[in-house]
Amino acid sequence: MVQQKKREIKVRIDYVHRASVQELGPTRHLQLSCTVRARPIICEASTLNKEEVNLTDPRFPIGKFSYDGPLTQDKQQALLNDVAQTPAHLRAAVKGLSDAQLDTPYRDGGWTVRQVTHHVPDSHLNAYVRFKLALTEDDPTIKPYAEGPWAELADTKATPIEVSLTLLDSLHDRWMRLLRSLTPEQWKRTFRHPEVGPMNLEKTLALYAWHGKHHVAHVTELRKRMSW
Repeated sequence: MVQQKKREIKVRIDYVHRASVQELGPTRHLQLSCTVRARPIICEASTLNKEEVNLTDPRFPIGKFSYDGPLTQDKQQALLNDVAQTPAHLRAAVKGLSDAQLDTPYRDGGWTVRQVTHHVPDSHLNAYVRFKLALTEDDPTIKPYAEGPWAELADTKATPIEVSLTLLDSLHDRWMRLLRSLTPEQWKRTFRHPEVGPMNLEKTLALYAWHGKHHVAHVTELRKRMSW
């Protein structure tokens, strides 16, 4: 009988466990170092920093929203510029697309490019109103909207995207005039979201700066994948 030599193989596995914030909290990243000796498989797990894991979830092409406030003056100015540039960036992202391309989902099971384009002004209209409420009332409770059903309404599916691009241009003109007028004390004012609790206006600015880039990237990443 021929005696077989023992072979030891070391395997490194990067494993990402995704769970909703409501169920298990933030995404957890594990690095598994495994030693395989016929049997058993012995693995050691250690926590990885988010930056060490390459996530390719098409839902979050620029990553999930995070806030490291309070904001420095330079950071606030950068976020204001991001919000101001959203209409132009979205317009550039959808430029030249055919109706068939506009009706293509940006990912399997996701919204179409047309729905994404109409969603951005829907969302930012709500944000504009939330700023106005927070600036004129004491910690008002705002009313959320059901973005999924909104995206299924007839106007979202059939309206030419130029209508929403023009709406976004006009909305951001008004919104930016308001945002650039705020004092340091006004940025600390809050509204109350029924699901997430109090939100100050600094954090809300960061959220919508991210939101615009998030949806623009849905379109631009799709165009890269499809070579459009």
